[in-house]
This record gives sequence, C-alpha cells and structure tokens, in this order.
Amino acid sequence: MLIATMMTKFRGVRSPLHAIGDGRIGMDWINRYIDQPLLHGAAGLLRSWHLRTRQPPELLEPTWNLVVLAFLLIASGQVLAGKPFALGVTALIMLALPSARKLLSAMKARGGGYGAREYKSLRARAIAKREAEWSVRIIVLFSSACLPFIGRIDDPAGACFMLGASIWFVLTGPLKAYLDAAEPPEPNEGDRMFSGAFHFG
Repeated sequence: MLIATMMTKFRGVRSPLHAIGDGRIGMDWINRYIDQPLLHGAAGLLRSWHLRTRQPPELLEPTWNLVVLAFLLIASGQVLAGKPFALGVTALIMLALPSARKLLSAMKARGGGYGAREYKSLRARAIAKREAEWSVRIIVLFSSACLPFIGRIDDPAGACFMLGASIWFVLTGPLKAYLDAAEPPEPNEGDRMFSGAFHFG
C-alpha cells in the first residue's frame, strides 16, 4: 500500500516534469513573461511615436535605425582611420539605405496619411507576424543578448567592426522584430465609424 501511495504521488509530479521535457512549460513561460510584455511595450512605443510626431507608426523603426547608424558613424570616426574607417562608412551606408528609402517613400506618399485603410493593413500584417514568427522573435532576442559575449577578435580594427555590428544588432534587431508584430495605434484621422469601433487604452 505504501508503495502504491508513493507511485501515485510520483505519477502526480511526473506530468509537469514530462511537460518541461516537452518544452511546453518553457514555451508558456517565455510567452507570458518575455514575449507578451515586449509586444505590449512595442505597441506602447508605436502609440507614443504616432501621438507625438503624427507620423505613421511604421516609420519608427527606420528612423531609429538611422539614429543608431549615425551614432556608430560618429563613434567610428573616433576610433578608426584610413582604410578601416572608409570600409566602416561604406558598411554603415549600406545598412542605412533600406531605412532611408522607406522614409523617402513615405515622404512622397505623405498625402495619404495614416488612416483607416493603413491601419487595417498594418494590423493584419502585425497579427500574421505575431502568430507566425514567435520563434524568430525569441531567437533574435536571445541572439542579441549573447552576441556581445562571443566572437573575440585580436585585430583592433576587426574588433571594432565586430563591436559595432554587435551594437547595431542589439539596438535594432529585437526592436524591429517586436515593432513589426506589435498592435499598431488607432489612426487619429479616417473613417469616424472605424475610429469609434476601435479604441485602445
């Protein structure tokens, strides 16, 4: 009887241990305490950006990318010179081109603004990314946390390049992943019925 009672208790604790082995509890914990809070934080950033600047929320990520690259350009001018500096500037320009192109396209299409149609499109894309790219966000997040501690290089110029690449990825990679999947803010302009039906916070 004692053995049967012990086996019953053992079976009672086996289920969560088995679930941990399957990764279910770990995934639920990551989703509840890491992924969801970061998604809510990203949605708050998009809302603050839109309310303060009156610009479409999708312009926050390329603007931040250019700010980070400008900081790296200034920093590289302080630690690099000659050919390494020229290579660094070239790399920074290549990284800046997609963001600059996106901002220029938005300036040309400013007449449309950010209304109900843009909100619907952005929200549908965010929902699709939120459901399909959970693992991508987590991989990017943990990679950005580990990247500064790996890849030691003895060459000073190479070490500077690696440090700059790490800083750029840490400051832009996770932010882009979560901004793309975050709930966009409600438009301040557009269809009144649409604005009345969707109200956040």
